[in-house]
Amino acid sequence: MTRKSAFRFVKECLNQKLKSMAAPRHYTSSSSSSTSSAKPNLPHSSRKGRLFTGSTIGLVIAGGAYASTVDEATFGGWLFNATKVVNPLFALLDPEVAHRLAVSAAARGWVPREKRPDQQILGLEVWGRRFSNPVGLSAGFDKNAEAVEGLLGLGFGFVEVGSVTPIPQEGNPKPRIFRLRNHGAIINRCGFNSEGIVAVAKRLGAQHGKRKLDETSSTAISSGDEVKHGGKAGPGILGVNIGKNKTSEDAAADYVQGVHTLSQYADYLVINVSSPNTPGLRQLQGRKQLKDLVKKVQAARDEMQWGEEGPPPLLVKIAPDLSKQDLEDIAAVALNLRLDGLIISNTTLSRPEGVQSNPMSKETGGLSGKPLFSLSTDILKDMYILTKGKIPLIGCGGVSSGEDAYKKIRAGATLVQLYTAFAYGGPALIPQIKSSISNHAFLLPDLHLQIALDFIFKDLIVALGFQFRQSFKLIINFRFQLKLIGVVVLQILTLVD
Repeated sequence: MTRKSAFRFVKECLNQKLKSMAAPRHYTSSSSSSTSSAKPNLPHSSRKGRLFTGSTIGLVIAGGAYASTVDEATFGGWLFNATKVVNPLFALLDPEVAHRLAVSAAARGWVPREKRPDQQILGLEVWGRRFSNPVGLSAGFDKNAEAVEGLLGLGFGFVEVGSVTPIPQEGNPKPRIFRLRNHGAIINRCGFNSEGIVAVAKRLGAQHGKRKLDETSSTAISSGDEVKHGGKAGPGILGVNIGKNKTSEDAAADYVQGVHTLSQYADYLVINVSSPNTPGLRQLQGRKQLKDLVKKVQAARDEMQWGEEGPPPLLVKIAPDLSKQDLEDIAAVALNLRLDGLIISNTTLSRPEGVQSNPMSKETGGLSGKPLFSLSTDILKDMYILTKGKIPLIGCGGVSSGEDAYKKIRAGATLVQLYTAFAYGGPALIPQIKSSISNHAFLLPDLHLQIALDFIFKDLIVALGFQFRQSFKLIINFRFQLKLIGVVVLQILTLVD
Protein backbone atom coordinates (compact mmCIF):
# COMPACT_ATOMS: atom_id res chain seq x y z
CA MET A 1 0.00 0.00 0.00
CA THR A 2 2.83 2.41 0.87
CA ARG A 3 4.45 1.87 -2.52
CA LYS A 4 1.16 2.39 -4.46
CA SER A 5 0.36 5.55 -2.47
CA ALA A 6 3.82 6.92 -3.20
CA PHE A 7 3.50 6.37 -6.93
CA ARG A 8 -0.03 7.86 -6.94
CA PHE A 9 1.30 10.91 -5.12
CA VAL A 10 4.15 11.30 -7.62
CA LYS A 11 1.71 10.99 -10.55
CA GLU A 12 -0.58 13.69 -9.14
CA CYS A 13 2.41 15.99 -8.53
CA LEU A 14 3.60 15.57 -12.11
CA ASN A 15 0.10 16.17 -13.52
CA GLN A 16 -0.26 19.39 -11.51
CA LYS A 17 3.22 20.45 -12.60
CA LEU A 18 2.41 19.87 -16.27
CA LYS A 19 -0.96 21.66 -16.02
CA SER A 20 0.64 24.68 -14.39
CA MET A 21 3.25 24.77 -17.13
CA ALA A 22 0.62 24.51 -19.89
CA ALA A 23 -1.74 27.15 -18.44
CA PRO A 24 -1.36 30.72 -19.87
CA ARG A 25 -0.06 33.39 -17.58
CA HIS A 26 -1.38 37.00 -17.71
CA TYR A 27 0.73 40.01 -16.96
CA THR A 28 -0.55 43.56 -16.22
CA SER A 29 1.14 46.39 -18.01
CA SER A 30 2.08 49.26 -15.72
CA SER A 31 2.33 51.76 -18.59
CA SER A 32 -1.25 51.49 -19.71
CA SER A 33 -4.46 52.04 -17.78
CA SER A 34 -6.30 49.53 -19.94
CA THR A 35 -6.04 45.88 -18.90
CA SER A 36 -4.57 43.64 -21.50
CA SER A 37 -3.29 40.11 -21.34
CA ALA A 38 -0.26 38.73 -23.10
CA LYS A 39 0.92 35.15 -23.34
CA PRO A 40 4.62 35.00 -22.51
CA ASN A 41 6.85 33.29 -25.00
CA LEU A 42 8.73 30.91 -22.69
CA PRO A 43 11.78 29.26 -24.20
CA HIS A 44 11.46 25.52 -24.86
CA SER A 45 14.58 24.80 -22.79
CA SER A 46 12.94 26.34 -19.71
CA ARG A 47 10.01 23.98 -19.99
CA LYS A 48 12.40 21.06 -20.34
CA GLY A 49 14.25 22.15 -17.23
CA ARG A 50 11.05 22.33 -15.21
CA LEU A 51 9.98 18.93 -16.46
CA PHE A 52 13.37 17.50 -15.55
CA THR A 53 13.19 19.04 -12.06
CA GLY A 54 9.74 17.66 -11.48
CA SER A 55 10.78 14.21 -12.68
CA THR A 56 13.83 14.26 -10.41
CA ILE A 57 11.74 15.20 -7.40
CA GLY A 58 9.35 12.43 -8.29
CA LEU A 59 12.12 9.87 -8.55
CA VAL A 60 13.56 10.94 -5.19
CA ILE A 61 10.16 10.61 -3.54
CA ALA A 62 9.56 7.25 -5.20
CA GLY A 63 13.03 6.05 -4.16
CA GLY A 64 12.45 7.16 -0.60
CA ALA A 65 9.08 5.42 -0.57
CA TYR A 66 10.68 2.21 -1.83
CA ALA A 67 13.51 2.43 0.70
CA SER A 68 10.94 2.86 3.46
CA THR A 69 9.45 -0.53 2.54
CA VAL A 70 12.86 -2.27 2.93
CA ASP A 71 13.76 -3.64 6.35
CA GLU A 72 16.63 -2.07 8.30
CA ALA A 73 18.91 -5.09 7.90
CA THR A 74 18.76 -4.98 4.10
CA PHE A 75 19.21 -1.23 4.00
CA GLY A 76 22.17 -1.55 6.38
CA GLY A 77 23.72 -4.09 4.04
CA TRP A 78 23.48 -1.56 1.22
CA LEU A 79 25.28 1.01 3.36
CA PHE A 80 28.11 -1.41 4.12
CA ASN A 81 28.53 -2.08 0.41
CA ALA A 82 28.46 1.66 -0.27
CA THR A 83 31.57 2.11 1.88
CA LYS A 84 33.54 0.23 -0.78
CA VAL A 85 33.14 3.33 -2.94
CA VAL A 86 33.95 5.85 -0.22
CA ASN A 87 36.83 4.09 1.53
CA PRO A 88 39.37 4.34 -1.36
CA LEU A 89 39.10 8.13 -1.13
CA PHE A 90 40.84 7.98 2.24
CA ALA A 91 43.91 6.61 0.46
CA LEU A 92 44.31 10.02 -1.19
CA LEU A 93 44.87 11.66 2.20
CA ASP A 94 47.85 11.66 4.51
CA PRO A 95 47.69 8.42 6.57
CA GLU A 96 47.34 10.13 9.93
CA VAL A 97 44.77 12.62 8.60
CA ALA A 98 42.77 9.74 7.13
CA HIS A 99 42.97 7.90 10.45
CA ARG A 100 41.80 10.97 12.33
CA LEU A 101 38.82 11.41 9.97
CA ALA A 102 37.86 7.75 10.28
CA VAL A 103 37.82 7.92 14.08
CA SER A 104 35.81 11.17 13.99
CA ALA A 105 33.28 9.65 11.58
CA ALA A 106 32.79 6.63 13.85
CA ALA A 107 32.51 8.88 16.91
CA ARG A 108 29.74 10.92 15.26
CA GLY A 109 27.83 7.92 13.98
CA TRP A 110 28.65 8.63 10.32
CA VAL A 111 29.34 4.96 9.68
CA PRO A 112 26.96 2.08 8.91
CA ARG A 113 25.32 0.31 11.81
CA GLU A 114 25.02 -3.45 11.63
CA LYS A 115 21.37 -4.44 12.06
CA ARG A 116 21.79 -8.03 10.89
CA PRO A 117 22.25 -10.38 13.88
CA ASP A 118 25.35 -12.54 13.91
CA GLN A 119 24.85 -16.18 13.08
CA GLN A 120 24.47 -18.26 16.20
CA ILE A 121 27.38 -20.48 15.21
CA LEU A 122 29.75 -17.50 15.59
CA GLY A 123 28.85 -16.85 19.23
CA LEU A 124 31.17 -18.01 21.99
CA GLU A 125 31.86 -17.50 25.68
CA VAL A 126 35.30 -16.49 26.94
CA TRP A 127 36.16 -15.40 30.50
CA GLY A 128 32.47 -15.73 31.37
CA ARG A 129 31.57 -13.10 28.77
CA ARG A 130 29.38 -13.66 25.73
CA PHE A 131 30.88 -12.66 22.38
CA SER A 132 28.45 -12.48 19.46
CA ASN A 133 31.36 -13.25 17.11
CA PRO A 134 35.14 -13.75 17.44
CA VAL A 135 36.20 -10.80 15.25
CA GLY A 136 37.52 -7.73 17.05
CA LEU A 137 39.31 -4.45 16.41
CA SER A 138 42.77 -4.26 17.94
CA ALA A 139 44.23 -1.44 19.98
CA GLY A 140 45.79 1.46 18.08
CA PHE A 141 42.77 2.49 16.03
CA ASP A 142 40.71 4.20 18.75
CA LYS A 143 43.52 5.19 21.08
CA ASN A 144 41.44 7.54 23.23
CA ALA A 145 38.08 5.73 23.37
CA GLU A 146 36.35 8.36 21.24
CA ALA A 147 34.33 6.04 19.00
CA VAL A 148 33.60 2.88 20.98
CA GLU A 149 29.86 2.87 20.33
CA GLY A 150 30.23 3.54 16.61
CA LEU A 151 32.91 0.87 16.18
CA LEU A 152 30.95 -1.77 18.09
CA GLY A 153 27.96 -0.83 15.96
CA LEU A 154 29.90 -1.86 12.85
CA GLY A 155 29.51 -5.47 13.93
CA PHE A 156 32.76 -6.21 15.74
CA GLY A 157 32.41 -8.78 18.49
CA PHE A 158 34.78 -6.71 20.61
CA VAL A 159 36.79 -3.50 20.39
CA GLU A 160 40.05 -2.74 22.19
CA VAL A 161 40.94 0.89 22.90
CA GLY A 162 44.35 2.32 23.71
CA SER A 163 47.14 2.08 24.38
CA VAL A 164 46.37 4.57 27.16
CA THR A 165 49.17 6.19 29.17
CA PRO A 166 48.79 7.76 32.64
CA ILE A 167 49.93 11.21 31.52
CA PRO A 168 49.02 12.73 28.12
CA GLN A 169 51.85 12.56 25.62
CA GLU A 170 52.22 13.54 21.96
CA GLY A 171 54.14 10.49 20.85
CA ASN A 172 56.90 10.59 18.27
CA PRO A 173 57.31 13.41 15.71
CA LYS A 174 55.28 13.34 12.49
CA PRO A 175 55.22 11.89 9.90
CA ARG A 176 55.00 8.59 11.75
CA ILE A 177 52.58 6.46 9.70
CA PHE A 178 53.54 5.11 6.28
CA ARG A 179 51.50 3.06 3.82
CA LEU A 180 52.88 0.12 1.85
CA ARG A 181 49.71 -0.16 -0.20
CA ASN A 182 50.92 -2.79 -2.67
CA HIS A 183 51.74 -5.08 0.23
CA GLY A 184 48.62 -4.35 2.29
CA ALA A 185 50.88 -3.13 5.08
CA ILE A 186 51.57 -0.12 7.29
CA ILE A 187 54.65 1.01 9.20
CA ASN A 188 54.04 3.19 12.24
CA ARG A 189 56.21 4.72 14.91
CA CYS A 190 53.53 6.63 16.81
CA GLY A 191 55.01 5.97 20.23
CA PHE A 192 51.92 5.76 22.45
CA ASN A 193 50.36 9.11 21.51
CA SER A 194 47.61 9.37 24.11
CA GLU A 195 45.29 11.90 25.75
CA GLY A 196 45.91 10.16 29.09
CA ILE A 197 43.83 8.05 31.46
CA VAL A 198 41.76 10.95 32.83
CA ALA A 199 40.31 11.89 29.43
CA VAL A 200 39.71 8.26 28.51
CA ALA A 201 38.10 7.51 31.89
CA LYS A 202 35.62 10.37 31.38
CA ARG A 203 34.54 9.02 28.00
CA LEU A 204 34.28 5.43 29.17
CA GLY A 205 32.43 6.53 32.31
CA ALA A 206 29.82 8.36 30.22
CA GLN A 207 29.36 5.33 27.98
CA HIS A 208 29.14 3.01 30.98
CA GLY A 209 26.41 5.16 32.52
CA LYS A 210 24.47 5.23 29.26
CA ARG A 211 24.75 1.46 28.98
CA LYS A 212 23.36 0.96 32.48
CA LEU A 213 20.50 3.37 31.76
CA ASP A 214 19.61 1.49 28.57
CA GLU A 215 19.68 -1.83 30.43
CA THR A 216 17.38 -0.47 33.11
CA SER A 217 14.87 0.91 30.61
CA SER A 218 14.83 -2.29 28.55
CA THR A 219 14.50 -4.72 31.48
CA ALA A 220 10.72 -4.57 31.49
CA ILE A 221 10.34 -5.47 27.82
CA SER A 222 13.17 -7.98 27.42
CA SER A 223 12.68 -11.70 27.84
CA GLY A 224 14.36 -13.37 30.79
CA ASP A 225 15.44 -16.29 28.60
CA GLU A 226 17.16 -14.05 26.04
CA VAL A 227 20.91 -14.51 25.70
CA LYS A 228 22.54 -11.09 25.80
CA HIS A 229 25.83 -10.44 24.07
CA GLY A 230 27.88 -7.48 25.14
CA GLY A 231 29.73 -5.86 27.97
CA LYS A 232 30.20 -2.61 29.80
CA ALA A 233 30.31 -0.39 26.72
CA GLY A 234 27.33 -1.63 24.74
CA PRO A 235 26.42 -4.42 22.34
CA GLY A 236 29.99 -5.78 22.24
CA ILE A 237 32.93 -6.49 24.52
CA LEU A 238 35.32 -3.65 25.42
CA GLY A 239 39.01 -4.17 26.04
CA VAL A 240 41.29 -1.49 27.46
CA ASN A 241 44.97 -1.59 26.51
CA ILE A 242 47.32 0.08 29.01
CA GLY A 243 50.79 1.44 28.29
CA LYS A 244 53.54 3.38 30.03
CA ASN A 245 54.77 6.92 29.50
CA LYS A 246 57.96 7.31 27.50
CA THR A 247 59.77 9.18 30.27
CA SER A 248 58.48 7.08 33.16
CA GLU A 249 61.11 5.50 35.40
CA ASP A 250 58.66 3.13 37.09
CA ALA A 251 56.80 1.12 34.47
CA ALA A 252 54.87 -0.95 37.00
CA ALA A 253 53.49 2.19 38.63
CA ASP A 254 52.16 3.38 35.28
CA TYR A 255 50.34 0.12 34.64
CA VAL A 256 48.96 0.02 38.18
CA GLN A 257 47.64 3.56 37.78
CA GLY A 258 45.95 2.54 34.55
CA VAL A 259 44.31 -0.43 36.25
CA HIS A 260 43.02 1.63 39.17
CA THR A 261 41.50 4.25 36.87
CA LEU A 262 40.18 2.26 33.89
CA SER A 263 39.51 -1.33 34.94
CA GLN A 264 36.00 -0.55 36.18
CA TYR A 265 34.98 0.23 32.60
CA ALA A 266 36.76 -2.68 30.91
CA ASP A 267 35.52 -6.16 30.05
CA TYR A 268 39.18 -7.15 29.84
CA LEU A 269 42.52 -5.41 30.42
CA VAL A 270 45.71 -5.64 28.35
CA ILE A 271 49.27 -4.95 29.50
CA ASN A 272 51.12 -3.74 26.41
CA VAL A 273 54.81 -4.55 26.78
CA SER A 274 55.51 -5.13 23.10
CA SER A 275 55.27 -1.84 21.21
CA PRO A 276 58.55 -1.32 19.31
CA ASN A 277 58.21 2.47 19.43
CA THR A 278 58.74 3.09 23.16
CA PRO A 279 62.39 2.73 24.26
CA GLY A 280 62.99 -0.14 26.66
CA LEU A 281 59.38 -1.35 26.64
CA ARG A 282 60.06 -4.77 25.10
CA GLN A 283 62.57 -5.52 27.85
CA LEU A 284 59.57 -6.02 30.12
CA GLN A 285 58.90 -9.29 28.23
CA GLY A 286 61.87 -10.91 30.00
CA ARG A 287 60.96 -13.67 32.45
CA LYS A 288 61.80 -11.86 35.69
CA GLN A 289 60.60 -8.44 34.53
CA LEU A 290 57.30 -9.80 33.23
CA LYS A 291 56.70 -11.87 36.33
CA ASP A 292 57.24 -8.89 38.65
CA LEU A 293 55.07 -6.64 36.49
CA VAL A 294 52.14 -9.06 36.20
CA LYS A 295 52.19 -9.73 39.95
CA LYS A 296 51.92 -6.03 40.74
CA VAL A 297 49.16 -5.42 38.20
CA GLN A 298 47.18 -8.44 39.38
CA ALA A 299 47.47 -7.26 42.97
CA ALA A 300 46.28 -3.77 42.01
CA ARG A 301 43.28 -5.21 40.20
CA ASP A 302 42.35 -7.69 42.92
CA GLU A 303 42.50 -5.13 45.73
CA MET A 304 39.63 -3.20 44.16
CA GLN A 305 35.98 -3.84 45.01
CA TRP A 306 34.17 -5.98 42.45
CA GLY A 307 30.59 -7.15 42.08
CA GLU A 308 29.23 -10.53 41.08
CA GLU A 309 30.96 -10.48 37.69
CA GLY A 310 34.36 -10.18 39.36
CA PRO A 311 37.45 -8.33 38.13
CA PRO A 312 38.20 -7.99 34.41
CA PRO A 313 40.52 -10.63 32.91
CA LEU A 314 44.14 -9.58 32.52
CA LEU A 315 46.03 -10.24 29.27
CA VAL A 316 49.52 -9.47 28.02
CA LYS A 317 50.28 -8.44 24.43
CA ILE A 318 53.59 -9.80 23.16
CA ALA A 319 55.86 -9.11 20.18
CA PRO A 320 56.44 -11.40 17.19
CA ASP A 321 60.20 -10.79 17.32
CA LEU A 322 60.90 -13.25 20.12
CA SER A 323 63.31 -16.17 20.41
CA LYS A 324 62.21 -19.65 21.37
CA GLN A 325 63.59 -19.09 24.86
CA ASP A 326 61.63 -15.84 25.17
CA LEU A 327 58.43 -17.65 24.25
CA GLU A 328 59.10 -20.40 26.76
CA ASP A 329 59.71 -17.81 29.50
CA ILE A 330 56.49 -15.94 28.72
CA ALA A 331 54.52 -19.19 28.65
CA ALA A 332 55.95 -20.21 32.01
CA VAL A 333 55.01 -16.86 33.57
CA ALA A 334 51.53 -17.01 32.07
CA LEU A 335 50.90 -20.50 33.45
CA ASN A 336 52.48 -19.93 36.88
CA LEU A 337 50.61 -16.66 37.50
CA ARG A 338 47.40 -17.92 35.86
CA LEU A 339 47.29 -15.10 33.37
CA ASP A 340 43.88 -14.84 31.72
CA GLY A 341 45.16 -14.61 28.16
CA LEU A 342 47.76 -13.48 25.63
CA ILE A 343 47.48 -11.35 22.49
CA ILE A 344 49.77 -12.56 19.71
CA SER A 345 51.10 -10.35 18.35
CA ASN A 346 52.10 -6.70 18.08
CA THR A 347 53.90 -5.19 15.07
CA THR A 348 57.30 -6.44 13.93
CA LEU A 349 60.63 -4.65 13.51
CA SER A 350 61.63 -7.14 10.84
CA ARG A 351 61.04 -6.58 7.12
CA PRO A 352 60.00 -9.79 5.32
CA GLU A 353 61.67 -10.41 1.98
CA GLY A 354 58.71 -9.34 -0.15
CA VAL A 355 58.53 -5.94 1.55
CA GLN A 356 62.18 -4.96 1.31
CA SER A 357 61.81 -3.74 -2.27
CA ASN A 358 59.38 -1.03 -1.16
CA PRO A 359 61.13 2.30 -0.40
CA MET A 360 58.87 2.81 2.59
CA SER A 361 60.29 -0.33 4.21
CA LYS A 362 63.34 1.71 5.18
CA GLU A 363 61.25 3.75 7.62
CA THR A 364 61.74 2.85 11.27
CA GLY A 365 58.79 1.53 13.23
CA GLY A 366 56.57 -1.50 13.55
CA LEU A 367 55.27 -3.27 10.45
CA SER A 368 51.67 -4.49 10.41
CA GLY A 369 49.40 -6.00 7.78
CA LYS A 370 49.64 -8.95 5.40
CA PRO A 371 53.45 -9.41 5.59
CA LEU A 372 53.12 -10.01 9.35
CA PHE A 373 50.60 -12.85 9.00
CA SER A 374 52.96 -15.84 8.70
CA LEU A 375 55.32 -14.68 11.45
CA SER A 376 52.59 -13.88 13.96
CA THR A 377 50.68 -17.09 13.17
CA ASP A 378 53.80 -19.21 13.74
CA ILE A 379 54.32 -17.51 17.11
CA LEU A 380 50.65 -18.09 17.92
CA LYS A 381 50.96 -21.80 17.13
CA ASP A 382 54.12 -22.15 19.25
CA MET A 383 52.55 -20.33 22.18
CA TYR A 384 49.44 -22.50 22.04
CA ILE A 385 51.60 -25.60 22.41
CA LEU A 386 53.76 -24.03 25.14
CA THR A 387 50.70 -23.03 27.19
CA LYS A 388 49.11 -26.47 26.52
CA GLY A 389 45.87 -24.86 25.38
CA LYS A 390 45.11 -23.70 28.92
CA ILE A 391 45.09 -19.96 28.20
CA PRO A 392 42.81 -18.15 25.72
CA LEU A 393 44.84 -16.57 22.93
CA ILE A 394 43.86 -13.67 20.67
CA GLY A 395 45.34 -13.93 17.19
CA CYS A 396 46.39 -10.56 15.80
CA GLY A 397 48.61 -9.68 12.88
CA GLY A 398 47.91 -9.71 9.16
CA VAL A 399 44.29 -10.90 9.26
CA SER A 400 42.71 -9.57 6.07
CA SER A 401 40.09 -12.20 5.20
CA GLY A 402 37.88 -14.88 6.68
CA GLU A 403 40.40 -17.47 5.51
CA ASP A 404 43.13 -15.70 7.50
CA ALA A 405 40.90 -15.54 10.56
CA TYR A 406 40.16 -19.26 10.27
CA LYS A 407 43.89 -20.03 10.02
CA LYS A 408 44.46 -18.07 13.23
CA ILE A 409 41.76 -20.10 14.94
CA ARG A 410 43.28 -23.32 13.59
CA ALA A 411 46.64 -22.20 15.04
CA GLY A 412 45.09 -21.93 18.50
CA ALA A 413 43.38 -18.54 18.69
CA THR A 414 40.08 -18.21 20.51
CA LEU A 415 39.49 -14.71 19.13
CA VAL A 416 41.01 -12.69 16.29
CA GLN A 417 41.70 -8.99 15.78
CA LEU A 418 41.97 -6.70 12.75
CA TYR A 419 43.59 -3.33 12.22
CA THR A 420 45.54 -2.71 9.02
CA ALA A 421 43.09 -4.65 6.82
CA PHE A 422 40.25 -2.61 8.33
CA ALA A 423 42.13 0.61 7.51
CA TYR A 424 42.40 -0.46 3.87
CA GLY A 425 39.12 -2.34 3.44
CA GLY A 426 36.77 -0.28 5.58
CA PRO A 427 33.51 -1.41 7.23
CA ALA A 428 32.53 -3.72 4.33
CA LEU A 429 35.33 -6.09 5.36
CA ILE A 430 33.70 -7.00 8.70
CA PRO A 431 30.58 -8.84 7.44
CA GLN A 432 32.70 -10.51 4.75
CA ILE A 433 35.07 -11.99 7.34
CA LYS A 434 32.26 -13.10 9.64
CA SER A 435 30.43 -14.76 6.76
CA SER A 436 33.59 -16.61 5.70
CA ILE A 437 34.26 -17.82 9.25
CA SER A 438 30.71 -19.14 9.56
CA ASN A 439 31.22 -21.06 6.31
CA HIS A 440 34.31 -22.69 7.83
CA ALA A 441 32.70 -23.22 11.21
CA PHE A 442 31.77 -26.85 10.57
CA LEU A 443 35.51 -27.60 10.32
CA LEU A 444 36.32 -26.17 13.75
CA PRO A 445 35.96 -29.53 15.55
CA ASP A 446 39.02 -30.56 13.53
CA LEU A 447 40.99 -28.09 15.66
CA HIS A 448 40.28 -30.15 18.76
CA LEU A 449 41.32 -33.31 16.91
CA GLN A 450 44.60 -31.67 15.96
CA ILE A 451 45.24 -30.49 19.52
CA ALA A 452 44.53 -33.91 21.01
CA LEU A 453 46.79 -35.65 18.52
CA ASP A 454 49.56 -33.10 19.17
CA PHE A 455 49.74 -33.94 22.84
CA ILE A 456 49.09 -37.67 22.47
CA PHE A 457 51.87 -38.19 19.97
CA LYS A 458 54.32 -35.85 21.69
CA ASP A 459 53.83 -37.64 25.02
CA LEU A 460 54.17 -40.98 23.25
CA ILE A 461 57.46 -39.92 21.68
CA VAL A 462 58.87 -38.83 25.04
CA ALA A 463 57.69 -42.04 26.76
CA LEU A 464 59.27 -44.31 24.17
CA GLY A 465 62.45 -42.29 24.06
CA PHE A 466 62.40 -41.47 20.33
CA GLN A 467 64.94 -38.77 19.65
CA PHE A 468 65.11 -39.06 15.89
CA ARG A 469 63.49 -36.23 14.01
CA GLN A 470 62.62 -38.48 11.08
CA SER A 471 60.51 -40.71 13.32
CA PHE A 472 58.71 -37.68 14.63
CA LYS A 473 58.00 -36.51 11.08
CA LEU A 474 56.49 -39.88 10.19
CA ILE A 475 54.17 -39.69 13.17
CA ILE A 476 53.17 -36.13 12.35
CA ASN A 477 52.40 -37.18 8.78
CA PHE A 478 50.24 -39.98 10.14
CA ARG A 479 48.50 -37.42 12.34
CA PHE A 480 47.65 -35.29 9.33
CA GLN A 481 46.27 -38.33 7.54
CA LEU A 482 43.98 -39.03 10.48
CA LYS A 483 43.00 -35.38 10.56
CA LEU A 484 42.17 -35.41 6.86
CA ILE A 485 39.95 -38.44 7.39
CA GLY A 486 38.22 -36.58 10.21
CA VAL A 487 37.57 -33.56 7.99
CA VAL A 488 36.13 -35.74 5.22
CA VAL A 489 33.82 -37.48 7.70
CA LEU A 490 32.65 -34.09 9.02
CA GLN A 491 31.92 -32.87 5.50
CA ILE A 492 29.95 -36.02 4.69
CA LEU A 493 27.92 -35.71 7.89
CA THR A 494 27.23 -32.05 7.10
CA LEU A 495 25.96 -32.92 3.63
CA VAL A 496 23.77 -35.69 5.05
CA ASP A 497 22.25 -33.28 7.58
